[in-house]
Amino acid sequence: MKILLAEDDLRLGKLTKYMLEQNKITVEWITDGGDIEEYAEYTEYDVLVLDWMMPNVTGIDACHALRQKGYGRAILLLTARDSVEDRVAGLDAGADDYLVKPFEFAELLARLRALSRRSTQQITHEETAVGDFILNRTAKSLSKHGEVIQLSPREFQIFDLLAQNLGLVVPREVILDRIWGMEADVTDNSIDTYMKILRKKLGETGGSLIKTVRGVGYRLEADPKKR
Repeated sequence: MKILLAEDDLRLGKLTKYMLEQNKITVEWITDGGDIEEYAEYTEYDVLVLDWMMPNVTGIDACHALRQKGYGRAILLLTARDSVEDRVAGLDAGADDYLVKPFEFAELLARLRALSRRSTQQITHEETAVGDFILNRTAKSLSKHGEVIQLSPREFQIFDLLAQNLGLVVPREVILDRIWGMEADVTDNSIDTYMKILRKKLGETGGSLIKTVRGVGYRLEADPKKR
């Protein structure tokens, strides 16, 4: 396994690197958040381990930027922030997992192994064509004529859910359950707002693919002229 460790705490970084290498894991360690994207884009890692509070560019901002570019490898965020809101923010930014400091090394190692297994299973790109759009579930990206459309993780999940049920009405309750969870404090207005933003990002033609079924939910059509 090969990982990128982005940690500006010299004592913790040195110890973590040493312990991982004792478990036969190759580690490249950086202390400047501004280097994260360059390292990730030009070297193939099984997992990126990013400290949230890094100098110049934070780990969560780097995570979000990489996902926006279609980066598909596993990302683990390390942070002292342990509130539910912070955990949600980290996952919404595109992180696959989240570990709160201080942590036991055995837990870090177990999570890295689990993330690495998921990462190595992504051998082929799972793509779905919807009209002129290509949905790539491996890279978590949506493109049109080769140009990637910048979607947030939630927006991508919504489009993916609609694409999985192409031509069928997806009730609001199902959208809420699959994207946020039934216990989440999300209103119908919030769902409508996400749909409005998603339509705008898809453009005039693409936005018309998403049909509103009043009082029920939404439907995605491959043909914008279909009603």
